[in-house]
Amino acid sequence: MDDALIDAFYQQNVIGNKIDGTFTAKACNEVVKELCEKLGMDVNKDRVKNRLKTIKTHFNECFDLFNYGLSGFSWSPITKLWSVKPEVWKSLIEAKPKTRKWRTTPINHYDKLCEMFAKDRATSAAHGDGDHPVSDTTREELLEIIIGVGGGSSPAPAPEPLCPPPPPPPYRFESKRIELAFRVIQKFKKRITCDPNGITKTWVGPDVCNKYMGFSCAMVPDYKVKALAAVNFNRFNFSGPDLTLDGFIDELEDISIFHANSNNFTGTIPKTITKLRYFYELDLSNNNLDGKFPNDVLSATNLTFLDLRFNSFAGLVPPQVFTLDLDVLFINDNNFLQTLPDNLGSTPAIYLTLANNKFVGPIPGSIGQASKTLREVLFLNNFLSGCLPCEIGLLKEATVLDVGHNQLTGPIPHSFACLAKMELLNLAQNQFYGPVPEMVCNIPSLMNFSLSYNYFTEVGPICRKLIEKKVLDVKMNCILNLPMQRSAADCHAFFSKPKYCSNVKSLNWIPCSMDNVHNNSQEPSDRKSATTPRSYDALIPHRL
Repeated sequence: MDDALIDAFYQQNVIGNKIDGTFTAKACNEVVKELCEKLGMDVNKDRVKNRLKTIKTHFNECFDLFNYGLSGFSWSPITKLWSVKPEVWKSLIEAKPKTRKWRTTPINHYDKLCEMFAKDRATSAAHGDGDHPVSDTTREELLEIIIGVGGGSSPAPAPEPLCPPPPPPPYRFESKRIELAFRVIQKFKKRITCDPNGITKTWVGPDVCNKYMGFSCAMVPDYKVKALAAVNFNRFNFSGPDLTLDGFIDELEDISIFHANSNNFTGTIPKTITKLRYFYELDLSNNNLDGKFPNDVLSATNLTFLDLRFNSFAGLVPPQVFTLDLDVLFINDNNFLQTLPDNLGSTPAIYLTLANNKFVGPIPGSIGQASKTLREVLFLNNFLSGCLPCEIGLLKEATVLDVGHNQLTGPIPHSFACLAKMELLNLAQNQFYGPVPEMVCNIPSLMNFSLSYNYFTEVGPICRKLIEKKVLDVKMNCILNLPMQRSAADCHAFFSKPKYCSNVKSLNWIPCSMDNVHNNSQEPSDRKSATTPRSYDALIPHRL
């Protein structure tokens, strides 16, 4: 219990809940709460205060003897014992037998106790109060014993201070919250063994907010003081044998943003990330994280940006991911293997990339539920199969849809003609077939329409205009009288096998008025260049 108790009170001391040498009632309550809830201890306020009083008494005895006694003793953080040459111990014990017990009695966390109580002890001595610190006479006697005058033993080394003061001038932080972050950063800094850009050279001194590269600060609503608000390690390429997120991201309690693209973090995401109250952006892309999907991010309910691409996560993506209130969800380039969850369309995400994984099965019809928000969605380079759901035509805000390089099949649903804002539509390298709907080629904003490496059989005059303007790519299909098509043998082999879509009637469903969608239809030559899609940047490890 003592270790946990000292640590808890030490944290209260750091954040300023010790006033005029006394811990506040709030501090005691917080310590009791931590010991009960986090460590499962059965304690109350009285027990905690009494135990702290006992610990402080032991500390005072040591401090009075070894500090006021001007001894050459030093406290070892490893053994927790006082150490000095044996002959010095012998002389001291002969003169003061009561000191014998401290040769074998450890005192834990003496360094932290010094920070908490040494100043109080010095003040008490100066005013002549407290628990009777060593008198001047006793101090002189002890000094004589140690240096070999009064005790007759050989001279000992010059005394060393036990609790050295902080380096002058002492660090002064903008707030206690900044001081807490400083301690976490300094501890994390020791785990970085490779820093090719020299970033950590700036992590010196108390000015975390202005001089530390990769960190920025803001006011914390609950405390009304400045605190560390954002971490941006993008492309820093940190590495180390123990470079994990545990003990770092979860201890920066005030952060709202953590971006660490292109580093060498290993392990997974710590469970205690759920306690970060202001956390809304997490980017861990292009690292060495592995294991199952980090389910603990599901409890980070304030997240609006989640980027886990280019890692080695595997297994299943929980359906709850698609109910998070995210604007951006990038999980491409991992090893997820599963059918897409039925609630895929529940996502409020604007940008969704699932590319370069091992997803199988059909695209669920629920995707149409994202009609008001989904703008760009990438399914490319998976193992998706089945026919395209007609509900895709409900995505009235969509500008990018890429299902390239899968095993999808069937005709293009006529509902695609309702994708009025579509600019980039990629169905290449699948097993689609049938005529290319003219009404889809007539989408006014369409700038890049790829149907290559499929089995389409017919294009009309509107689609042919798009081919001429290099908007539509239909190479390697089964279209007569067009160059660069599949061989007749390839096409015959494909069509000789039965084709099946579960709801054929839905392929002709058009959930919009063609007059409203295409009333501003433009000739291909009049179309403006498409805007640069944001989601494709997610397919490059170092981008975004």
